[in-house]
Amino acid sequence: MTDQQPRPAGQTRDAGWEIGARRTLPVEAEQLWALLVAPEGRRLWLGETPGLELAQGAAYRLDDGTSGRVTVFKPGSHMRLTWHPPGWPRPSIIQVRALPSKAGAVLAFHQEHLPGPGEREATAIVNTALTGR
Repeated sequence: MTDQQPRPAGQTRDAGWEIGARRTLPVEAEQLWALLVAPEGRRLWLGETPGLELAQGAAYRLDDGTSGRVTVFKPGSHMRLTWHPPGWPRPSIIQVRALPSKAGAVLAFHQEHLPGPGEREATAIVNTALTGR
């Protein structure tokens, strides 16, 4: 594929396959952040992570064998972590943000370096649940 040809939705030149979603919620950004990092909230978007303390450099492993590491952790703002399910050639990168807005707070998820369109479509199910679309 050359730079003149259009890319399929979700495919970028630099990050490969990616997907993202945002949703404005009627809560303060601090409340949203507290939920995202609490074990019960983290379970919703990452899965069971017993013993994981969210901090830069912290590693985790899920029951299904998915593993990763927190690469950026800015309390009250955002975090980035690797997410490497078994069988994937390389880890993807997940970024989670809680942004203040006039209507409350914006919850933003972005995942890049997905192996292909099938994995992007599987991830789209999660994003559909988040956005309601």
